[in-house]
Amino acid sequence: MLNDVYNSRILELAGSIPRLGRMPDAHASATAHSKLCGSTVTVDIKMDGDTVTDFAHDVKACALGQASSSIMARNVVGSRAGELRALREAVRRMLKENGTPPGGKWADIAVLEPVRDYKARHASTLLTFDAVVSAIDQIEKSRAAKEAAE
Repeated sequence: MLNDVYNSRILELAGSIPRLGRMPDAHASATAHSKLCGSTVTVDIKMDGDTVTDFAHDVKACALGQASSSIMARNVVGSRAGELRALREAVRRMLKENGTPPGGKWADIAVLEPVRDYKARHASTLLTFDAVVSAIDQIEKSRAAKEAAE
């Protein structure tokens, strides 16, 4: 039932999203958009080496996109690039292949597990993860281009 998807914890996360806004001096920004529902998430990231040191985001999404963005914002600072790529893949597998939800500091993602039964909701749930990985990719490409030019 859709009630399982929009449970009280998801609504609580969606209603209390930290780090909202934009970061004008970000090292990279990326936007992910769901054509199906119209949800959009734009993230701004700063990194030191492969570690996220600052994060902000603009979230114009349904409750599921808001909840996943809320979880991201609570845990992303201090996370490493490889961890965030693995996280995106774990969430994708959780939704699309009945994979197990991530644990540790990302354990709250388990509240999104009921979304797997609603394929139309997968894209909005994955937006924040896709945008974060895209921003990390931009930073790494920029650094590689700088190194190649030197």
